[in-house]
Amino acid sequence: MSRYLVVLSIMLCCIPLQAKVPGRDSTGYFLSFDKIKIYYEDKGEGFPVVLVHGFINTGDTWKRTELLKTLQEQGFRVITLDMRGNGKSDKPHNSEAYAKDAEAKDIIGLVGYLKISSYDVVGYSRGSIITARLLVHDKRIRKAVIGGMGTDFTNPDWPRRIMFYRALSGDSIAELAGVVKYIKDSKLDQQALAMMQKEQPSTPQSVLAKFKQPILVVVGDADEDKAKAKDLAAIFPNAQYVIVPGDHGGAMRSKEFAAEVISFLKR
Repeated sequence: MSRYLVVLSIMLCCIPLQAKVPGRDSTGYFLSFDKIKIYYEDKGEGFPVVLVHGFINTGDTWKRTELLKTLQEQGFRVITLDMRGNGKSDKPHNSEAYAKDAEAKDIIGLVGYLKISSYDVVGYSRGSIITARLLVHDKRIRKAVIGGMGTDFTNPDWPRRIMFYRALSGDSIAELAGVVKYIKDSKLDQQALAMMQKEQPSTPQSVLAKFKQPILVVVGDADEDKAKAKDLAAIFPNAQYVIVPGDHGGAMRSKEFAAEVISFLKR
């Protein structure tokens, strides 16, 4: 099936939950292709930018970054959402609900519901993995930012993904004990998060090498994935690689991260 038909079928399946017409400075829910309820916020009037959060995060995570504020100050239209399994969105416990690019389909459906014909996308950490899937399926993307991610996600048998799935499913894994405790203490939906890891998509390097859109690969100078992020940038035919201050969790909140992303999107 062509990318156009994939996008069209997703858009036809997505149903608004409110009678009001979606517009700027709106918040709400829509039913995705499989009737999963997705929460989103849509602010501003300029060129649309979709922000895709990472694992154990929500759309509100971006509100603690310089990027969201700077995008709004620079006149962009900013769309955030709680990915399925997170925040105010539905949290299905069956693995099928996260399979076959379900999370990317949510975003494709939301973009169609908001009547957006062209947009930029910024992903960070696991959000970058979903951003890669968006680039596979959605021709409406003008530019993409892949932050805090190296080449590991191109491997469908990525050991770290499997280890997270096992730990969240109840296996005792010492190096992830702190993460599991945080999830429990924060009252996050551990089963939904486990299914998310089980069905996390991968994108082969041969597919990444075909992306024609400009892509910014950005990583923190203290991020353990820094070297692999440089390797990732080398795969894309039209990519820029930049390093900003911070570790994996802190880089996306920095002024330097915001400045690099804004400069890239405005070119």
